[in-house]
Amino acid sequence: MRGTNRTAFGVLFSICFCHLNNDMLQSLLAAAYPALKIEFHLSFAQIGLVTLAYQLTASLLQPIVGLYADRRPTPFSLPAGTLFTFTGLLVLAGAGGYAGLMTGACILGVGSSVFHPEASRVARMASGGRPGLAQSLFQVGGNVGSALGPLGAAFVVLRWGRHALGGFSLLALVSTAILYGVGLWYRRHGLARVAGALEASNSEALPGRLTATQLRASVAVLMTLIFSKFVYLASFTSYYTFYLMHHFRISMASAQMHLFALMAVVAPLLPSLGSRSTSP
Repeated sequence: MRGTNRTAFGVLFSICFCHLNNDMLQSLLAAAYPALKIEFHLSFAQIGLVTLAYQLTASLLQPIVGLYADRRPTPFSLPAGTLFTFTGLLVLAGAGGYAGLMTGACILGVGSSVFHPEASRVARMASGGRPGLAQSLFQVGGNVGSALGPLGAAFVVLRWGRHALGGFSLLALVSTAILYGVGLWYRRHGLARVAGALEASNSEALPGRLTATQLRASVAVLMTLIFSKFVYLASFTSYYTFYLMHHFRISMASAQMHLFALMAVVAPLLPSLGSRSTSP
């Protein structure tokens, strides 16, 4: 078996860990909303605007970054994305007012947009013809990370205050170091895997090929489903803790634990191993 066809588990687990770390740090913003509301005397509308600012850079910017990465692969955008996350958390930790919170949320979102397109590509590169396994592990890493954010808020931010976000930013530097090594692998070996995958796909005729209209319709349905999922998920993560605290009169820490339970359900416990695919 050629080396380029083997699953690069070291790279795969590295990118999965960094995905976990990234999404945990990103989810700290929403998890810290109760503390931020009290400290800055925010209204629910202002919290919604912070979420909007974050989502504009974390979600809507991501396809633009992905389009650029498709045309010009950028291995070292991976550590660059974590540096945006590092900076965003520092800005949030030192914010003196609402404008600072909005700025920090935007920078934090840029980190997510820069990280995800190339990270997903690396997971596929490292799959060695097992893209189902690779993407499952990659997604589990992110979902587990999103669930851990409320725990960080409950045990650290609520105890030591918003400035503790600066301490969490150091975890972004850990990912930066790991992703720099992944970027070197990407440049030396990953691009060769992509070239091999393109050559194989061009030489194989796929039965039942979708027409352009069918493909566009399929993508539209998929985008609608994903959009609806994240609309209600963002609503839950932004306001669920407030509802629990107001309706059930529980503590802020207890509400964070309930949010953790909600997010943990999203993360599958075991990825589907599946069978080895014949195409990378």
